[in-house]
Amino acid sequence: MLRIMTLCAVLVSLLATEVMADVVKIGAGAAPTENIFKPAEAAFEKASGLDLSIVSSGPKQAFIDLERGTVDAAAAGLSFDDWMALLKKEGVSVADPKAYQAVVIGKDKVIVIVHKDNPVSKLSREQLTGIFSGKITNWKDVGGKDAPILVVWGALTQGTNSMFVKHIMGGTKPTDEVIAATTAEDIRHNVASNPEAIGIGPQAIVNSTVRSPETPEVARPITLITKGKPTEKVRKLLEFISTRK
Repeated sequence: MLRIMTLCAVLVSLLATEVMADVVKIGAGAAPTENIFKPAEAAFEKASGLDLSIVSSGPKQAFIDLERGTVDAAAAGLSFDDWMALLKKEGVSVADPKAYQAVVIGKDKVIVIVHKDNPVSKLSREQLTGIFSGKITNWKDVGGKDAPILVVWGALTQGTNSMFVKHIMGGTKPTDEVIAATTAEDIRHNVASNPEAIGIGPQAIVNSTVRSPETPEVARPITLITKGKPTEKVRKLLEFISTRK
């Protein structure tokens, strides 16, 4: 009986390993998730025979998961240097940045989104800094209705947040008085549900429930990193993405 149970345990372990071998797991921020992986998921799985598992965790956690070996690669809407700077700011130690290989897999823009019925059509850098720092708190002060401004801020969109703070707000600290959200999709949901809300996200976040007023452009690369050389599964994903550019 013991021998049979041991054999069963070995078979279960082998089957689990085989199943895991058919999955390519990517830890990702908002930009790669919304712009690249979600649109490519079904076609990639059909073409490669692999399952694409997207862990929408933000660039900080994605890197930590890569370091731990729980994902095959990490991706974010940041250059490699900006990614390393973000990790340092967040208190994540990177012993040897040269141990990681980085490849740019796409481009994105950080955009501002408001409710679809919001009449404001244009926001300047100064107005955006005022809104997201909490100094401008009413839409009438930027050409809108007499209504309070509700800032939506994502906890798992650190790449988007850092680029916006750097290039639009000039390093000014964002307000703490926010509607707390998680992913880019959650930010969109909160903005769509609140006529007075405003948020930021990747370009692909816009749909019929929200719109993007004219704002200064913030362009950024989308970078994928691996620890050491990419595995065969990751190489297949990179090759597939390159054919869709």
